[in-house]
Amino acid sequence: QVQLVESGGGLVQPGGSLRPSCAASGSIFSINAMGWYRQALGKERELVAVIMKGGSTNYAASVKGRFTISRDNAENTVYLQMNGLKPEDTAVYYCKVVPVFGSISWGRGTQVTVSS
Repeated sequence: QVQLVESGGGLVQPGGSLRPSCAASGSIFSINAMGWYRQALGKERELVAVIMKGGSTNYAASVKGRFTISRDNAENTVYLQMNGLKPEDTAVYYCKVVPVFGSISWGRGTQVTVSS
């Protein structure tokens, strides 16, 4: 079983930055993909960014150029550098881990609020 611990959310003014992280632990043989999703109030959960084991990345159009996803394979940790934050980025951000073997795991979420 894989446990995910997210941290680094919070309240920030428009134009500000945050860098949430997600650390995976437990029965991990190898992780294939790690990603971040978000869910705003009253909306469906959506993909923000994903990074594959080899380092290739994919971003939602709404965050491309502002957010950067990275991972530390040795520490099984994924980061999301968020710059130029906008009020519409306000949401609960969830970490998702897809192992090579086993079930997909989700974190509990970390709140990001962008407001003046």
